[in-house]
Amino acid sequence: MRVIITGAASGIGRACAELLAGGKVIAGQHRMLLADRDAENLRQVAEMIGPAAAACVVDLAEEYCGERIVAAALAHMGGIDAVISNAGIIMGGALVDLPVADFDRIFAINTKSAWLLGKAAHPHLKASKGAFVATASMSATQPTPALGFYSTSKAALLMMIRQLSIEWGTDGIRCNTVSPGPTYTPMTAAGYSDPTARDEREANIALHKLGTAEEVANAILFLISPLASHITGIDVLVDGGMSNMLMPASGGGTGQKRQN
Repeated sequence: MRVIITGAASGIGRACAELLAGGKVIAGQHRMLLADRDAENLRQVAEMIGPAAAACVVDLAEEYCGERIVAAALAHMGGIDAVISNAGIIMGGALVDLPVADFDRIFAINTKSAWLLGKAAHPHLKASKGAFVATASMSATQPTPALGFYSTSKAALLMMIRQLSIEWGTDGIRCNTVSPGPTYTPMTAAGYSDPTARDEREANIALHKLGTAEEVANAILFLISPLASHITGIDVLVDGGMSNMLMPASGGGTGQKRQN
């Protein structure tokens, strides 16, 4: 399988590359084009995987990022069977306080880059009857305090991929998203460095643990694999059951009798 992975220098993207290289989810030999703006870590990941992987250093906020990545992929692999659009950033702050420049950058990376990449890859995915998977977030459907730009950019991504699943269905291209819940990655590590804060967060997750990059990557690789050949236009939550915890977190459904 010939796969493009963005945000491949660390976290979920790196886990996708490592699992794909090891044949742990999708058996066989695979070639990869790994893209990220972190040149040093991207180089290390590509070197660790070996000749099957090539690196493309690119800022996903650039207008021509999709064309650059696809050109590099074709030079390395000769075609494209799957795209994992995983690159993303988080910016905190109240919506009333955040500047326009931050809005533009987070939407450029979290939303627009997926469209640019998909648009550039479309004819090659059509030729291979391939798959496109984007990393969204449970924040796409759940308002997240202090992450208003992030939540709205991921909500837009979620709908865009559903739109693509309809538009590209006749081309034989499957388009899906994976939405992680709280997941420990280099991007989120600072937020979980305080043990008390981490314990509080895990208490609101049904499985009482943070997710790992590998657990999210497993879902992504399933969706690009032949095992998901009749699955398109869906979002797979990988959140440890956190989305089901509203009533338990609020104390509802405890079975305790109340006297009015």
